[in-house]
Amino acid sequence: MIKKKKILVALAGQPNCGKSTVFNALTGASQHVANYPGVTVEKMTGSYRDHGRKIEVVDLPGTYSLTSYSLEERVSRDFLIQENSSVVINVVDASNLKRNLYLTFQLLEMEMPLVLDLNMMDVAERRNIHIDVKELSKQLGIPVIPTAIKTGRGKKKLIKAVTAASGFGLHSGLHLEQPFKLILVDYGPMEPFLERIQVKLSKEIELDKNYPLRWLSVKLMEGDSEAQNLISKNCPEPDEILKFVEKQRDTFEAKYDEAPDRYVAFRRYQRAETIIKSCVRTTTASSTTLSDKADKLICNRYLGPLILIGIIYLLYYLSIVQGYNITNYTWPILAKIRSLTESILPNPGFIEEPLIRSLSLWFVDSINALLNYIPIFFILFALIAILEDSGYMPRMAFILDRLFQRFGLHGQSTLAMVLGGIYLGGCAVPGVMATKAIPDERSRLATILIIPLLNCLAKVPLYVLLINIYFSEHKGVAMFFIATISLLIALPAAKILTLTLLRNKETAPFIMELPPYHIPTIQGVLGRAVERVWLFIKKIITIVAVIAVLIFVLLQFPGLNLERQAHYTKEKEQEISKFYNRITETQYAEQLRGENLMALILYWDKYKNARMMATNQKLVKKLKEKFEKENPLFFKIVQPKKDKDAKKTNKAFRKLFKARKKILRELRKEKIDNSFLGRLGRDMEPFTKWAGFNWRINVSLLSAFAAKESSVATLGVLYQQEEEGENLEKRMKKGEADFTSLHALALMLFMVLYPPCIATTIMVKLQTGSFKWMFFSMIYPITLGLIAASLIFTGGKALGLNGLQAMAAFYALALLTTIATGFINNKEII
Repeated sequence: MIKKKKILVALAGQPNCGKSTVFNALTGASQHVANYPGVTVEKMTGSYRDHGRKIEVVDLPGTYSLTSYSLEERVSRDFLIQENSSVVINVVDASNLKRNLYLTFQLLEMEMPLVLDLNMMDVAERRNIHIDVKELSKQLGIPVIPTAIKTGRGKKKLIKAVTAASGFGLHSGLHLEQPFKLILVDYGPMEPFLERIQVKLSKEIELDKNYPLRWLSVKLMEGDSEAQNLISKNCPEPDEILKFVEKQRDTFEAKYDEAPDRYVAFRRYQRAETIIKSCVRTTTASSTTLSDKADKLICNRYLGPLILIGIIYLLYYLSIVQGYNITNYTWPILAKIRSLTESILPNPGFIEEPLIRSLSLWFVDSINALLNYIPIFFILFALIAILEDSGYMPRMAFILDRLFQRFGLHGQSTLAMVLGGIYLGGCAVPGVMATKAIPDERSRLATILIIPLLNCLAKVPLYVLLINIYFSEHKGVAMFFIATISLLIALPAAKILTLTLLRNKETAPFIMELPPYHIPTIQGVLGRAVERVWLFIKKIITIVAVIAVLIFVLLQFPGLNLERQAHYTKEKEQEISKFYNRITETQYAEQLRGENLMALILYWDKYKNARMMATNQKLVKKLKEKFEKENPLFFKIVQPKKDKDAKKTNKAFRKLFKARKKILRELRKEKIDNSFLGRLGRDMEPFTKWAGFNWRINVSLLSAFAAKESSVATLGVLYQQEEEGENLEKRMKKGEADFTSLHALALMLFMVLYPPCIATTIMVKLQTGSFKWMFFSMIYPITLGLIAASLIFTGGKALGLNGLQAMAAFYALALLTTIATGFINNKEII
């Protein structure tokens, strides 16, 4: 009996060749996303069945080459070498065959079963490009299958070729039309040098059979750092081999006056040109394609940036604005989940709340706060997929690359920064996620580290609060300052980071390919959006939930001592006693004794909340009928009509309800003051006083670490409501009588530079794969923020400036710094 072996198929190809479409066509719904071990690159895997066997498919990251320049290139190459794929499908763009063959030659040198998927044949035919498939197969020595996979054309032949090439198709009567006879690139004058390196390698080291010696020799002649590392790990005396290789490189360069890596690339392109001449013909004279015509407008020096701004606005409007509108429909579902959780938890007491209730509701609220972003993220990821599949993403990078390169960034930093909040209203989590498309490691890390400095939507509530209190007469000026100052700080920060900490990080040669435009498929767009949303849910929410519990503990414990607990218990008893005294002579006095009093409080609270949600008289009537049926006695007190006792009880109960809220407010405030976070806030005052922060501001900023929105929520607890209907603006202004516009400006600027929230921090860890960068992303913004806030407050105070004057001075300083750093010679960044 023949043992069934695992068939593993790897999909390799350059970007924009339709590889993802091939993957979706082969695997259908049988897909899942993970990460390659130890790195941040996504790993797409799926499967399909053929002749009773399960074929596993891995979609490798799109890459132009198999060098060691970018993380994607290293991941693809390592997978091909180490995973023993049964077959590699090399997906190429039939309408741009010459460029795609550069990767094909490198796959051939890796000496593994290879099937060439000549994809996008429909595009090639529309351009009157005719390819002799049999001749191409003969020239390469591998099977070549023409497909237009988007329409399903050639899919069955591709599956058949894969099964046959795997070696297991023989048992199903499948065989290749011609056997494998890999035809490698002839490097001409370099061949003797490669031969000498191969002989040296075969004698000196014992390499796994997965490392073809010719492939390794070529890589060493190219000066590939990963190939050199391979020698170092597999050779007892690596220095001897590496010196030998370096001598061969130097000899070749001296003799032929050509750098070995450039010569290798030249010979590959030369070979590609020869193949194109023998296999490809165009029936009409070369004419300007539709994509080229479109690019004359889209990539125009003047119109291009305007079109880009329009697309960015549309991206922002559809995802952030319309996404938030959709949350009006999804939030009630999350609210019902909270209500359901609340209903199965122990009921609270008059001032006591069971720990399990507090913790569970805190946990659900924390999760709901993130789940509420799902509609936004789904729209966002779908739009990004459209930009990727249509071919506009490289154009976006092309348009802005010249500007961003001045600051050590990359053209493809554009999307990440837009999502992170380049103006106002972004979110750092998808911003950091979007950096995975940046091929340059130094630029990618710089982008990741500056995104938290941009204006995410969660920072806006604090800005609005402070501007309404302290800049009410200059709201427009203040909002413009906040909206743009973050970018004027982020760009110089990126330049400084790339000149210092990131100086030695690897960079990739900037290759800007403008692929033909394509119409994205609905399946591909929706599939990728669902995959990315699910990855967000799986990797972020579980961790955030754990951190939320930690924040809860820090805000709740160690709690109040016995003396303070006794104080609030006494207040509770006094208010309850007053209530009973007020209703002594009513018919309800005895009926509201004991547990019934707390039951009425819960009933009242539930009715009030439901009544606020009723938007018309019909709903109000239905609501009253429901609550009257639920408890007729309580309903008489809640909605007294002509019953004098009910009216009297209602009046007394309102006072009790209000007194209970006051006691709970004071109790919670004291708990926060006495909590670990509260104490830390007071301990921080000696350091933050230079920025104008007191302990209450410190506590609000500490709570904001979990989520920026928490800063305003915490201030709402710290500045208690003394009069009915008094908003937070009035309460804060009254509670901080000594606060000035200078204090407010310092606080706003600190929030601009505040460290990323927990979700973003975790995403930084996932994208960088390093705790070092995660901690750095938290520490350096705090330091920068304190310096900026102290400069504003202490410096402005010393100069006698008010908030508006200090704002103008700081903005001028930031603008000059941005311009100056932009003119620093980029040759310093090597």
